[in-house]
Amino acid sequence: MKSTLKYRVRLVMFFTVFIVLFSSPLFANKKLQKQCLETMKKATQFMVDEVSTNGGYLWHYLPDFSRQWGEMEAYKTQIWVQPPGTTSMGHLFLDAYHATGDELYWEAAEQAARALIWGQLDCGGWNYIIDYAGVRSLKEWYSTIGKNGWRLEEFQHYYGNATFDDDVSSYAAKFLLRMYLEKFDPAYKYPLDKAIDFILASQYDIGGWPQRYPLKYDFSHHGKPDYTSFYTFNDDVVWENVNFLIQCYQALGEERFLEPIRRGMNFYIITQQAAPQAGWGQQHNMNLEPVGARTYEPDGMMPGYTRAHIGLMLRFYRLTGDRKFLARIPEAIDWLESCKLPENMTEGSKYTHSVFVEIGTNKPIFVHRRGSNVIHGEYYYDYKDDKPVRHYGAKTRVNIDALRKNYERVAAMSVEEATKDSPLLVGRHTAVLPPQAAYSHSFSGIGRNKPGDDAVKKVIEALDSKNRWLSKHSQTSNPYIGDGVKTELTDEYAEGHVGDKTDTSPYSDESEQEYITTRTYINNMRVLMNYVSSLK
Repeated sequence: MKSTLKYRVRLVMFFTVFIVLFSSPLFANKKLQKQCLETMKKATQFMVDEVSTNGGYLWHYLPDFSRQWGEMEAYKTQIWVQPPGTTSMGHLFLDAYHATGDELYWEAAEQAARALIWGQLDCGGWNYIIDYAGVRSLKEWYSTIGKNGWRLEEFQHYYGNATFDDDVSSYAAKFLLRMYLEKFDPAYKYPLDKAIDFILASQYDIGGWPQRYPLKYDFSHHGKPDYTSFYTFNDDVVWENVNFLIQCYQALGEERFLEPIRRGMNFYIITQQAAPQAGWGQQHNMNLEPVGARTYEPDGMMPGYTRAHIGLMLRFYRLTGDRKFLARIPEAIDWLESCKLPENMTEGSKYTHSVFVEIGTNKPIFVHRRGSNVIHGEYYYDYKDDKPVRHYGAKTRVNIDALRKNYERVAAMSVEEATKDSPLLVGRHTAVLPPQAAYSHSFSGIGRNKPGDDAVKKVIEALDSKNRWLSKHSQTSNPYIGDGVKTELTDEYAEGHVGDKTDTSPYSDESEQEYITTRTYINNMRVLMNYVSSLK
């Protein structure tokens, strides 16, 4: 009798513990974590096995792979270096490897790295596109699809050199740096050194960088000179190269990086214009004057870039302790105050400035276009804000009060306070991880923000039976059908992203067509990785 009672009590206790344990939040978290890991693995295996071309990626694919795109439609033999293509996928795989320790992701990262190394140019940098069919095929692409992208003038000519536009070469170099630092595999040392030497060699003596290198001058078009040799701020060319060199100094510890870093930072001082227009353009010519580049970029001052450069100058003070970087920030802020849009152009206070401000007059200027394609179309500008080009942007918002307060906060810091965390000053490394591991792990920011369970479950449930995350309203384009034919210069396509049927520029597909996209894969993987990392 007593034994039976004891048995029953123990049985009740066992089931109580079982119920409590397996209904606890900890168990629920572990269960969801397991689902995350399984989903990540399935989705990645699909991307590696079915989507990649020799380890590389484009941006968008039809589910049957009958058409595919980078920034423009691509051949099946091509991959895109430019984010969110091969380089972004490589960084993502490394992040997933850190989050899970699963060798699947390291192998995928290695494949992406090999693709980039295969396509690395002799100069050490990269073009937007890598074509496994070789230069003959790539030139054909440029003379057909590339040539007819009305709003994508950077693809209308085959240069044969490397580009810094859209972080192409700098982001690929960062990926190779991470790959080398991960296991110190010498296989990555040569292409990394080649990329570093390219960035150092392409820097102008006064500190800036061109858009493309080695320098070329063979694409004067629409009455404008070839702009690719100009000192280029567009797409953060100068800052991304300086930032990469800082990362190299931190991770590799070589003093040879310090002098080009300082020249790069000083370049922002050199190119700030005189008062009363004490701002910057997004390109500057060899006389350091703000100039346009593509035909929809007039010569002009840029409030948006000026705001960004003020932030960088504050950062440079915190990196160096040199107050010369602070000296003319008040002038730049005063200029931003002086060139605000008139109230009737702010669209109900949504905007504060035009993207372009006319040199000398301080008037807002707006870009328009007429015609129907790259052969028979043109861009022009005036002072009217009706029907501006929508593919570029006409107005922006600058919070001048916030800029001023941030400047005053940083300017009030002593040199010692401002530079206490600077990686450029002599000092002992005190972090838990060695600098090499610290750089690679901090690059992604994975694990900083834990998503909610509902968001995680939504991503898991979105994976279809073929292990794909499909999305709608991706980018599509008109198939290449030949050069444009002459039409009247009307404003039928003035505000669109694409012109007539001969324009191969991309535009948003508003139909219900589904796509495989690297961006959707990357975004969903980041949700799952953040969740997994938060439970470590």
